[in-house]
Amino acid sequence: MSDTIEYCQLSKDLKISRIITGLWQIADMEKNGKTLDPEKVLKSMLPYVEQGMTTFDMADHYGSAEVIAGTLNGALASDKRCQMLTKWVPKPGVLRKSDVEKAVHNALSRLNTEAIDLMQFHAWNYADPAWLDGLFWLDELRQKGLIRHLGLTNFDTPHLNMVIESGIKVVTNQVCYSLLDQRAAHEMTAACLKHDIKLLAFGTLAGGFLTSRWLDEAEPANESLETWSQMKYKRFINQAGGWAAFQKLLKTLHSISQRMGVSIGNTASRYMLESPAVGGVIIGARLGLSDHIKENVKLFQFELDEKARQQIRNALQEMDPIAGDCGDEYRKPPFLTASGDLSDHMEEMPLPFQTTEDLRGNRKVMSGTKWENDFGYCRAIRSRNRIIVSGTTASHRNRLIGGADPESQMHYVIDKVEGAIQSLGGSLDDVIRTRIFVKRKKDWESIANTHGARFGHIKPANTLVEADIIGEDFLVEMEVEAVTR
Repeated sequence: MSDTIEYCQLSKDLKISRIITGLWQIADMEKNGKTLDPEKVLKSMLPYVEQGMTTFDMADHYGSAEVIAGTLNGALASDKRCQMLTKWVPKPGVLRKSDVEKAVHNALSRLNTEAIDLMQFHAWNYADPAWLDGLFWLDELRQKGLIRHLGLTNFDTPHLNMVIESGIKVVTNQVCYSLLDQRAAHEMTAACLKHDIKLLAFGTLAGGFLTSRWLDEAEPANESLETWSQMKYKRFINQAGGWAAFQKLLKTLHSISQRMGVSIGNTASRYMLESPAVGGVIIGARLGLSDHIKENVKLFQFELDEKARQQIRNALQEMDPIAGDCGDEYRKPPFLTASGDLSDHMEEMPLPFQTTEDLRGNRKVMSGTKWENDFGYCRAIRSRNRIIVSGTTASHRNRLIGGADPESQMHYVIDKVEGAIQSLGGSLDDVIRTRIFVKRKKDWESIANTHGARFGHIKPANTLVEADIIGEDFLVEMEVEAVTR
């Protein structure tokens, strides 16, 4: 391995280069039915490996990226220098164990390997507990040796905590994290430092916008943007204060870069690389079309001084922060995707639970908890425009979600309630009444704060009491009433 390149030890048996070569642009290069020749693309990957940038990031939906990476694995044979990080992004809706097994075996075959170095998982709708099924089953395959390590991608802070507290070991969370998007700098970084999880930051060059190419340039028309990445990150620029604010940031980066003898892109990515909890930055490559190896290596030949860091912090203060938590751009408006919605990812978002109709015309939801059938009740019922949700705990099938952490349990309770309301044609915004039962008085404030984080913009009527909840491990229970518009 090169002495120049920096590496990050994700675990005792997985070390990655801190510049990770992203292969998402293969999908862009293969649009309109085109397919790249893996053998030809392989020749463009070998220089990265020889330079010491041995880590590649891909996904099941990045065109033939996994096949191309598998070709590289085959060419290197017994040489195990490379680390192949991939993702599984299942379509929203019901998941079966066989779906998970098929996805993992497909990745193993395409990557030409016996075990996946890092399988990163994406969830579309936290209100649909199918994502938990998928992640628990992936963890079973990890324990069987088909996956070496699990990671998350585009997870927000509460659900990253929920995963860890539920007993699933993950080593990374891959999120959008750049000078345009500082959402991961606060609660997410704190959670990652607490749990010894590394952030893998993508978007550090914002699809090429954070380079000298755009310094003092007029704002481009949307139809002139050439790649999906440019279409996506132009939306981030708009949200972060617009083109004028973006140009001020570029001018600050240009000043720093001139003083330090590096490029604007180097400066932008180095700032992220030096951020707490960041294990690596993912820089995309258009293999066979453009090569930025020498430019990328310069990232490890300098460090930002305090003057530069303060200049950047000052510039960020003049921009509008991207609202919300990590991954929200894929789950709620405004959708900061290439298309501006989720149409390039799915045809529709299925309802979390199936509904049935009783003799009176009321619609009901059963969430699959065994007590619903044993004790004769439904998770939620809709009568005309009124939805009533039964007392709900952090149970999913036969599992406790959130472990002994009251905040994680409460977040899952709200997710489950939200799933029931969604399935009956409503949303959390329709909630008018919540009643919370807390087992341990010492937990009341953290549980109430979690309620505030999820319902603060709604402010329903609320009651919170201490109660001896049925079930030894359940720390909180909540029932809800909603009225749809």
